[in-house]
Amino acid sequence: MKALVFETFGGPEVLQYQEVADPILTDNEVLVRTKAVGLNFADIYRRKGNYHLAGQPPFILGYEGAGVVEKVGANIHNIQVGDRIAFADVPFANAELVAVPHDKVMLLPAEISFETAAAILLQGLTAQYLVTDSYAIQPGDTVLIHAAAGGVGQNLIQMAKLKGANVIGLTSSTEKAQVAYAIGADNVFLYKEQWVQHVKDTTDGQGVHVVYESVGSTLQDSLEATKIGGTVVFFGMSGGDPVAVDPRLLMDTSKTLTGGDLWNVLTSFEERKIRSQQLFEWMIDGKIKISEPTIFALEDGAQAHTLLESRKSIGKILLQP
Repeated sequence: MKALVFETFGGPEVLQYQEVADPILTDNEVLVRTKAVGLNFADIYRRKGNYHLAGQPPFILGYEGAGVVEKVGANIHNIQVGDRIAFADVPFANAELVAVPHDKVMLLPAEISFETAAAILLQGLTAQYLVTDSYAIQPGDTVLIHAAAGGVGQNLIQMAKLKGANVIGLTSSTEKAQVAYAIGADNVFLYKEQWVQHVKDTTDGQGVHVVYESVGSTLQDSLEATKIGGTVVFFGMSGGDPVAVDPRLLMDTSKTLTGGDLWNVLTSFEERKIRSQQLFEWMIDGKIKISEPTIFALEDGAQAHTLLESRKSIGKILLQP
């Protein structure tokens, strides 16, 4: 099979499109011919060597995608050859064929295309658990969302509105602010502004019920923008490491600082089925919409990495074998 691989850490130029051995299927896996693969910043971090990679080169990136089942392991009886599926947290996805463990398979409804599934899965499921598990948004809550024009941010805005919240977004540019407004944000402020004060002014000086913090370096400001008794959900560090938080601050203000990680939620086939079905139903009903993805051929993966690293893209970047 053909795959996008690299043998040394570095920039996009280290990526090569070449022939590699087909995956060896176990009894508890299905072999999937990929139709669309999602590109994420985690792929860039692994290519650079920031994230640990097991095994020996050539390394294959990619952790989410969608395709058609070509072969089924002997122990699997509820998935058939020809089924349309999506998957997340499955390594080596930047290839024509991927071995997907049974518990990580998510069946695709006919109404959801391979491209849509690959564009929504990780970011959509992340947003879903953030608004239901990390902090259960209630009607009337005021929610502050960092990186509101990003993939997770756009999903968070729409899901928070579905739950009846008032949404404030934070973005780095007026162009991205327009994206956040277009999908339902009630207010959007820029990072270069005095956004903490703007948030307080918008909430009569009280602050918001919950902040979805994905930048990291802004954690202290997020805590300041939270009302007494409010919550900050920390789930990313795209802008750098956060400063240490004195627990006395949490005690004195009755605030909650909690974390979130998708892989602590998606722990079984059944859990993935329930959560993905709800996500797909929202999309089929038009309640959740995503920006049109930018699609590159898998062999042009270096160009896709360059675009993602530029941070100029809006919407998901996909690779197609």
